[in-house]
Amino acid sequence: MINEVGRELPEYIEGYGQVKPFQYALDNDVVIKRKNILNTYNKSSEGKYVNSIKEVLLKANIKDGMTISFHHHLRNGDKVLNHVLQEVANMGIKDIKVAASSIFPIHKPLVKLIEDGVVTQVMANYISGPVADAISSGKLKYPAIMHTHGGRARSIESGDLNIDIAFIGAPTCDTYGNINGVQGTSACGTLGYAVADAMYANIVVAVTDNLVEYPAEYVEISQEYVDYVTTLESIGDPSGIVSGTTQITKDPIGLKIACDTGKVIEAAGFLKNGLSFQTGAGGTSLAVAHFLKKMMHEKDIKGSFASGGITGYLVDMLNEGYFRTLVDVQCFDLDAINSYKENRNHQGMSASKYGNPHNKGAVVDQLDVMILGATEIDLDFNVNVTTGSDGRIMGGSGGHSDTAAGSKLAIVVTQLIKGRIPIVKDNVTTVTTPGRSIDVLVTERGIAVNPENKGLAEKLKDAGLNVVSIKELKEMAEKIAGKPEKIEQKDDIVAIVEYRDGTVIDLVKRV
Repeated sequence: MINEVGRELPEYIEGYGQVKPFQYALDNDVVIKRKNILNTYNKSSEGKYVNSIKEVLLKANIKDGMTISFHHHLRNGDKVLNHVLQEVANMGIKDIKVAASSIFPIHKPLVKLIEDGVVTQVMANYISGPVADAISSGKLKYPAIMHTHGGRARSIESGDLNIDIAFIGAPTCDTYGNINGVQGTSACGTLGYAVADAMYANIVVAVTDNLVEYPAEYVEISQEYVDYVTTLESIGDPSGIVSGTTQITKDPIGLKIACDTGKVIEAAGFLKNGLSFQTGAGGTSLAVAHFLKKMMHEKDIKGSFASGGITGYLVDMLNEGYFRTLVDVQCFDLDAINSYKENRNHQGMSASKYGNPHNKGAVVDQLDVMILGATEIDLDFNVNVTTGSDGRIMGGSGGHSDTAAGSKLAIVVTQLIKGRIPIVKDNVTTVTTPGRSIDVLVTERGIAVNPENKGLAEKLKDAGLNVVSIKELKEMAEKIAGKPEKIEQKDDIVAIVEYRDGTVIDLVKRV
């Protein structure tokens, strides 16, 4: 069968089940039941504290085939996932499904566990590094399932993703399971991606390196959801926890793209009081925030909120009065962590509140402007941020599809050529975000507007911006760098790319 972005899909995939093809119509109103929660009671006189991960696994009756979840707020400094899964392997357990909100290079030991059959499936919103390479090479027994941030929360709440045991890395936890992410040597800020796991997993384990007396000073995940508490000497390397964050680009091309993006926002009519805005932590994305701030200052504009993963730059904009509130699902740096701890106008949110398309109010639906990246974009404005130019997995949607769908103006910013490879193609290798969600592509050589956004191209032209068709951008790039060679892929499916509503938007084949 063919889905609405033109991808051919089988009706059934082993290890996944029946395939629901992506179609735009499912973005409309739906009625969804939430999972019935399995409530467990731990009233023993021993309390919730358990001496080790191994003892926790025994108490949780770990067995072959279970699904174990982790969050990624400790990012490339996370030590919890590796430690827990090594204990699982030491106990001789096999066929484990790992449901991690993201996988980073630090999770390299997972590759050996995949090769040994300890782990047979991975579900994540973003996968990079050695685990991504192993999956791309076909080492995983069953295809990986790649969610969006909001889609993962939806999947957990609906019961599509049933978690047997959730391990929650807790920078601080008291003896009865009250968790916060803002205290301790492994402080990472908000714990938004762990909330659905805590609320819906059958068994919830807090793993901390900062055990404090009851009750903890701050509480982000409450004792009412936590079955067991245990400790590790260290749950995370602070230098890796804030990894991935960059500074505003100094590259002239990136600055031109950012400056033009600011002009697009103004010409489209969104530079006004009450503006809501989200951008990523990359150099060009932060430069967009820089130019936006300058324009807001010149016109005395006060925004309502900035959201998403929060950086120090957005914290500065909050403190200087450019936005009234920050709504934060993930802190990217120490400034953001400190702000989240100290400033009541810096609010946390769960992944469900952030982007779940099936709850009663996702923050992405209140966004005016979203700044997005792309590794590829095609003539229908479909965007790939899942695979690289060689077809190997190198990332994933994260909040890409969620914010593109919810925001009123979704702008992709990218250089026209990266690493001598044109970014605009006839067809992207993998569709992560459907083109209908994208409004504008801004490059250093021109701005392309999706014809689906009626009248926007005329507004940008009237503002003196260099508007061209996306086909012209493709031809420009190919004239400079040549037409990219087609990637050779095998027939084996190594990953299933789910859209935020649980339909399948694309497949990743073995390379």
